[in-house]
Order: sequence, then structure tokens, then C-alpha cells
Amino acid sequence: MAAMSDALPPLIRTLLDPARSKLGAARIELVETHASWVLLAGEFAWKIKKPIVLPFLDYGTVDKRRAACSAELRLNRRLAPGLYLDVVDFDGEPAVKMRRFDEAARLDHVCKRGALTPAHLSGLASALARFHARIAVAPAPTFFGTPARVLDAALENFTELRELTRGSLDDELDSLDAWTRAEFARLETTFAARRAAGFIRECHGDLHLGNLVLLDNQVTPFDAIEFNDDFRWIDVASEIAFTLVDLLDHGQPGLACWLLNEWLVETGDFDALQVLRFYMTYRALVRAKVAAIRACQRNDAHPADCPEVRDYLALAGAIAVPAAPSQGIPLRITFCITHGVSGSGKTTASTRRLLADPRCATVRLRSDVERKRLFDLAALEPSRSPRDGGIYTPEANERTYARLAELAAAALDAGWSVIVDAAFLKRAERAAFRAIASARGLPFAIIECAASANELRQRVASRQGDASEATVAVLENQLVWDEPLAADEQAFAVSG
Repeated sequence: MAAMSDALPPLIRTLLDPARSKLGAARIELVETHASWVLLAGEFAWKIKKPIVLPFLDYGTVDKRRAACSAELRLNRRLAPGLYLDVVDFDGEPAVKMRRFDEAARLDHVCKRGALTPAHLSGLASALARFHARIAVAPAPTFFGTPARVLDAALENFTELRELTRGSLDDELDSLDAWTRAEFARLETTFAARRAAGFIRECHGDLHLGNLVLLDNQVTPFDAIEFNDDFRWIDVASEIAFTLVDLLDHGQPGLACWLLNEWLVETGDFDALQVLRFYMTYRALVRAKVAAIRACQRNDAHPADCPEVRDYLALAGAIAVPAAPSQGIPLRITFCITHGVSGSGKTTASTRRLLADPRCATVRLRSDVERKRLFDLAALEPSRSPRDGGIYTPEANERTYARLAELAAAALDAGWSVIVDAAFLKRAERAAFRAIASARGLPFAIIECAASANELRQRVASRQGDASEATVAVLENQLVWDEPLAADEQAFAVSG
């Protein structure tokens, strides 16, 4: 049982006492946050909201706390119905009843001990894509997600950070403030277009690793924001941005890159790349602000001296890079394509590069995925096309490469490195993509993938659970059609 405290209200002290408690457990623990008391007893947890009023929440009356509990139950049952059970009353005080889970299964703990895997994040990407597709879209009359609201939220970080750090970090904040204003001005019409297209939705709102848990080896989000509508009704790109930033903060840029690319595969929301750096920078600054607030609560000598505050500001600065060639993309932005027949290891090679990305700054475009998307098929959905027919006609192939070129150019112009994972068997196809890099003055590489004919046949014959539908017969044709790299292309070749 947690130690009794005169600072705790009588109800909480009663519930903590097994002899008087209604929680029915011999051992009862208390976890206290700035806004709630959470009582842990047996297989259940009860969250009771504190009777407080803060600038961003109002729990000042029993009726408001009851409404907040009901909202918490509704919002979290969308993603974690097995955890959120009911709203109950203790002597007239509402509480959210939840099923307990092993704290070691929380993703921040899983990540710290090196047990977080790409498979976990693939599952999360799929779950988020399904969730975002079905949740409510912000009604047109509301201000949620308007460009003005996006800018206000971003600038609020700077105002509060300057006050908290008492001017000690103004140089860093001035630089990030200027970048934020310039980037917003460049993207204002994009923010408006995304709102008009329905990307402002009633999201989770607080999707950092501490609010994700492994249940039956599947990542489950919990503790969605119920106390502030503005924090919840956001662009889905802002939602995923928080998880990406937290993975970066945990020293896992490769896993962040993997999550981003799996989310793009699931959603096809490549337009999000235009605004994602803005939202990632915003999220890093929110974390810096929270760290500064906590430093003040601990009565630290100076929040500006808090390593966590400085680390988040440094992370925000690393994310905030020029976003268009006209602004001077640094040479670390690169463009790669693959070359090789089916089974040669193109996807394996590009996966290695994603997981080795030190900045979560690379987008992979897979022809097998985007070809199917052009025909309204999911990545793993069979097309049932005959050989050289259906979605594999010459015309479909031409459409696919044109779409890949369009997506690659847009991603590069938004400041992302790009890998195009496709066969590129024809010199003309490779030349068209080389021209995209040349027009932007960007480094270009051809990832050359190869294997023996027997190994290729074995790989293709045994492949399962992949977007590619290539058969051994298709492979045999490719071996005939393939045009090897010409002498002028060899200078760009790198081993897969």
C-alpha cells in the first residue's frame, strides 16, 4: 500500500486502506500524476481525476469530472476496448475502471531494453491506418486544424519556453521560431488543403511511446486525450509525428523510419510528407516545454540547464531542415533506385537502408505496392491478373513508373531522401529517374541487386506474404528482358 499522506483527500486515503477500501485487494498502490490519482489493485486500475482547473483542462466540478471520465472511456475504447471497462462511482466521485497491464510492456520500456522490433511497428502502422480511416472528421464550422490554429499552437511553444527558461535559450528558440514561421508561410495553403480533404480527425492526441503497450505482442494505444479538444482534433500527420519524435528521442531513428514507411504503405498519404517535418518539430518543442515545466516543478535551479530541455531543442533543430531545393537542400538528401529482377533482393537491400537511416529522413516507394494502389488494391491483396495482363500490362507498367516518378519528385522537393524499389529493367526507365535527381542537383545511386539463377527461382517460388506477385515464369521473362547497366550508369552503381 502506498504511504498515507495528509495531502491526499479522505476518499483516496480510504481507497488506499485495504481494511476500508472498496477495491477488494490486499495490496493497493497509488500512482499520482499532475491531474489524476490512479489506484492499482489486483487486476484492475481506477483513475480518479483531481478537482483542479488548469489552462488546458477543467476538472473543477464533479459533473465536469464525470463528463471527462465518460469521454475518456469513449475515446479509449476505440483503440483499447479490452483495457477500458467502465465509469464507476466512489461516494459520488467518478472513476474510470481499467484492466491493468504489465508496465514493462509499455513501449518506452520495451524500446529502452532493445526489444522493440520492426514487426511491432508494422502492426502499429496498420492499426493506426485503420483507426484514422474510421474516426470522425472535423466538421467544417469548427476551427480545428485551420491554418491559424496550427500556427497559434506552434507559436505558443515559443512563448511558454521563453518564459520558462528566462531568456537563457533565446538564440536556439529564435532560430526555431523563424524556421517555424517561414515554414508555415510556405505551407499555409497545404494545411488548408489537408483540412478540406478530411485529414483533421478526432485522433488519440498523445501518441508517445509511454502511451503504447504490447498486449498479446500487438501494440495497443491507450490514454488518449479527453480533456482538451484542440489537442485531439488534429491532422493525422501530427498524430504519427509524435511517435516518430519519441522514437528519435529514444535513439531509434531506423525504427522511426520504418514506422513512417509502413504507415505510408498502409495509408498512401504521401501528401503528409509536405507537413510532417513541421509537425515533428512542433512535437519536439512540446516535449521541450513539458520538460521545462517539470524542471520548474522540481524546483531545479534553472530549467534551461535541464539536459532534457536542451536535448529536445537540439532534436527540433535537427528535424527542421530546408524543405525545398530553392531553399538549398543539403547534400545529405539522396535519391536511389534499385535494379534487379524478382527475387534479387531489392526490398531486402532497401529495408536495410531504412533501418540504418540515422535521421528518419528516407521514404521508400515500392512499385509492387504503388502499382496495386493505382488499381484500388491493398498491398497484400491478390490481383488475380494473368501474366502480362490485368495490372501487369505495358500500359499499367507505364502508369506505375509515372506514379513512382511523381511521388519521388514530390518527396525530394519536401526534403526527404528517396529510394524507389522497382525492377528498373530498362535503361530508359533508369534514365528518367536519373534525370529527376540531376534536375535537383542531388546525389543519385543505382542499387544493383543480383543472385544466381537457381537462387532467384528458389526465392520467387517460396515467397509468401509480400506485395509482389511475380512467379517463376515471370522471372524467366525478366531474365530475358533485363538490360544491364550501361557504361555511363556504372558510375552510379552500388552493391545491394
